[in-house]
Amino acid sequence: MSSYRFAGWEQATVPVKTNEYPGIATPRDLYDRLSAGGWSAETCAPRLREKWSEENKTCGQCSITAFLVQDLFGGQVYGVPLPDGNFHCYNVVDGHTFDLTSEQFRENLDYRDNPEQFRQVHFAKEEKRQRYELLKRRLLALCQGK
Repeated sequence: MSSYRFAGWEQATVPVKTNEYPGIATPRDLYDRLSAGGWSAETCAPRLREKWSEENKTCGQCSITAFLVQDLFGGQVYGVPLPDGNFHCYNVVDGHTFDLTSEQFRENLDYRDNPEQFRQVHFAKEEKRQRYELLKRRLLALCQGK
């Protein structure tokens, strides 16, 4: 039995499309690195920071993580509509659906027939673009052993 608990972990085996991040070959490797020091309260969406903790590391990390996954593995980012009007982002790559940040939810999400999400829309919010850039820098440092 795997130690992974994120939605679609069984499908998170697609190969990386860049060698920019040493040691990352699959989305599972990315999840491992982000869990080991990429995700933090600083990278969490400001509206959710009070809920972020070491035990809930994926809280508020969905869009910046999903677009980072897209950078490394390609594919599309989709969003599950949430009751508050926001979207929870996840990835579909070569027919493989997975959500590295699903552990923040107690209920299972429906990953079918959701609208595609675009970085131009999400990163129109400067604070979100800055959190994404911070996550990318941290990931690179983790991969380079810094």
